[in-house]
Amino acid sequence: MKLVIQRVSSASVEIEGFDTAAIGPGLLILCGVGAGDTEAEAAWLAGKAARLRIFADEEGNMNRSLLDVGGEALVVSQFTLYGDSRKGNRPSFTDAADPDRGKAMYERFVQCLEAEGVPVKTGIFRAMMKVSLINEGPVTLMLERSPGA
Repeated sequence: MKLVIQRVSSASVEIEGFDTAAIGPGLLILCGVGAGDTEAEAAWLAGKAARLRIFADEEGNMNRSLLDVGGEALVVSQFTLYGDSRKGNRPSFTDAADPDRGKAMYERFVQCLEAEGVPVKTGIFRAMMKVSLINEGPVTLMLERSPGA
């Protein structure tokens, strides 16, 4: 499973012209599910995302987590994180989970993040979405956990 995590002042998702979800300060998390991913990867990454110390403390140092600041998360499915562009000009997505498995593991990641105590909003799996954000910092991190790691 792969995550792109962005610290945001705000973020939102629009689908077919309608605002679907929006958050204030917190994290926008793009979530890609690999073919072999299990609940173990979802749970580990949810815990890591909730506890990443990437928010400023009183002295301006990145010392506080999403849980510490009481922030929200907007989680958006993003199978293209598994795009492989090493050959040719069209990415291959053979390493991404099939849609049924991808949806199940994406939903499991959201559940695990909520279980960590994070208020979560989501996009809609497989929908064409317009994602807007104000990246604070900017701070953007990539997290990955391979099955069985």
